[in-house]
Amino acid sequence: MSDFFWFSDAQWARIEPLLPTDVRGKKRVDDRRVLSGIVHALRCGGRWTDCAGVYGPKKTLYNRFVRWAERGIWEDIFSALAGAEDAPDRVFIDSTCIKVHRCAGGGKGGPLAHGVGLTKGGRNTKLHAVCDAKGRPLVLLLTPGNVHDCKVAQLCLEAMPPSAELVADKGYDSLALREWLAGRGTQAVIPPRKNRKIQYDYDAAIYRQRNVIKRMFRRLKDWRRIATRFDRNIKSFIGAIALAATVIWWL
Repeated sequence: MSDFFWFSDAQWARIEPLLPTDVRGKKRVDDRRVLSGIVHALRCGGRWTDCAGVYGPKKTLYNRFVRWAERGIWEDIFSALAGAEDAPDRVFIDSTCIKVHRCAGGGKGGPLAHGVGLTKGGRNTKLHAVCDAKGRPLVLLLTPGNVHDCKVAQLCLEAMPPSAELVADKGYDSLALREWLAGRGTQAVIPPRKNRKIQYDYDAAIYRQRNVIKRMFRRLKDWRRIATRFDRNIKSFIGAIALAATVIWWL
């Protein structure tokens, strides 16, 4: 079984207490086997019908993933594990665009309702994230690909306690954001845009550490179903991202 993903005993000991227990009717198919199959499908990017029989019925894998995504369970697991430690003194914020495959169109409510926006590169979804100095994601948020980073920065940061320092690129150079951060007691390590009349000072040495969040995005996109969006429903896609982040960094 070396070619397939399986949760180790240590990993399963951390994730099992966070699984839902409100089971009605028939007893659930073995959670460890089914969740291992779901992770395997997300990493490899194949169709659910192509999943190996060792993980059990393919329909069970798909139904478990979609139904738990709809209930926000994958996000809850990520939040519980990522939020178990104290808030770090230094956090990093950035975003990355994810190409939307043609099969991901047609979700109920229209593309904007499911985080699909039209950009110069075509249809994209933007993943906004906050991570710590070790490159571990703490907050994840999806928007259409044409949404500016500054518009959702505050929403991302409100999801966690204030940190001593926030490191971000010039795309976050906003007076309103700087003032809001100052009110929270957070130092903005953000280089000013060249056309600013007031050139704010920032710690260049700390700013050079910003590559940790770039590496985080690259590692997350090693998972095929994260690098390209195949899910129509935004809840399914953010669930896939949350589960991937959980397995990569928090187990």
